[in-house]
Amino acid sequence: MNYPNYIKKEKTFRTNYANRGMVLENDLNITNQYYQEKDIAIINKKATPIQVVKVSFNLKKQPTIKEAYFKKPSTTDYNGLYRGKYIDFEAKETKIKKYFPLHNINKQQLKHIKSIIKHQGICFIIVRFTSHNKTYLLKGSSLLEYINTTKKKTIPLSFFEEEGYLIKETYLPRIDYLKIVDQIYFGGQNEEKN
Repeated sequence: MNYPNYIKKEKTFRTNYANRGMVLENDLNITNQYYQEKDIAIINKKATPIQVVKVSFNLKKQPTIKEAYFKKPSTTDYNGLYRGKYIDFEAKETKIKKYFPLHNINKQQLKHIKSIIKHQGICFIIVRFTSHNKTYLLKGSSLLEYINTTKKKTIPLSFFEEEGYLIKETYLPRIDYLKIVDQIYFGGQNEEKN
């Protein structure tokens, strides 16, 4: 009831774009926390370095950043250690059903992926196709090979289905990507914990 005139107001719905891509990131953060708590791996989200330009203070003298910019182009989202190897990866989500747009990965990130592979680190991307509710791990070397052998600006879903690895979602760990890493980089063997 809308007192005093009893006029029923229509509800308006607004699309909120503020947290696009945050579902996969949240799932990965929960997974990485699980890995760390179970002493399986140490993998963390990298902080994006920013330069603060303008700050204001509220009545309680608490600062609020009003203006900032990125200090340098970002590399990948996550890095850490697993089974004595450096691990590094980028995570992306797309609502597009049939392909993943390559512009979602910048040149600096591709250069970084290439460098990690050159130095024998484990490097890959994790892409979630939200419309299919499917998440794939694609080796960094497969990504680079695709980019170097095609002029396309997208990677078709079929490429992920053929060359990538479907990550099955579970309760804990939520996105068990290390199971795939074991399969690819360690010959399918997982070391038993004491």
